[in-house]
Amino acid sequence: MDSNDVRDEWADRSGEYSPTYYAHYGPDETSELVQSILEAEVGRDASVLEVGCGVGRHLAALAEAGFTDLTGVDVNAEALDVLAETYPELAETGSFHAEAIEAYATDVADGAFDAVFSVETLQHIHPDVEWVFDDIARIAGDVVVTVENEGGEYGEVNYVDEDIPLYYRDWNRVFTDRGFVESTSSERKRDTVRVFRRSES
Repeated sequence: MDSNDVRDEWADRSGEYSPTYYAHYGPDETSELVQSILEAEVGRDASVLEVGCGVGRHLAALAEAGFTDLTGVDVNAEALDVLAETYPELAETGSFHAEAIEAYATDVADGAFDAVFSVETLQHIHPDVEWVFDDIARIAGDVVVTVENEGGEYGEVNYVDEDIPLYYRDWNRVFTDRGFVESTSSERKRDTVRVFRRSES
């Protein structure tokens, strides 16, 4: 399975883990956690990008909390259609892009966002396109937040429903190698939350 196959799997996803699946659940504890982190790290006036925003449930929680400069990118166009139906105000006030992060980020200016976050999305980036982590670090002005599964050995591959690969990585190394310092981290039942700030040196 190459990077194109992985993108196609997510772009055409239906059933479990599909856009309608997540729309049914709405914002959750992770949404609240991301909100509290971003409020503390960059404040509600910050420009925020979610990588793999899906139907926008985490961004909806941010909007509800008073964040106004919100952007999302997702490879699944249907997800953004569901977002517009589920969170019409967010769809109207936010900026949303139906494309893979590696296509979107290349055209974004350095430091375009005060904060970039991802919830169980970067773990699906194929090794062939790991260069996109350079772009994510480049467009994040101050803060990167990762909420990713770290349950396996670095470089190991696991499969979701036998068809979606999950690539285990050391997210501390990924972003500290790209000019950030990890300020906090916490392990949860299914994932690890890491907060990175741009190094001042």
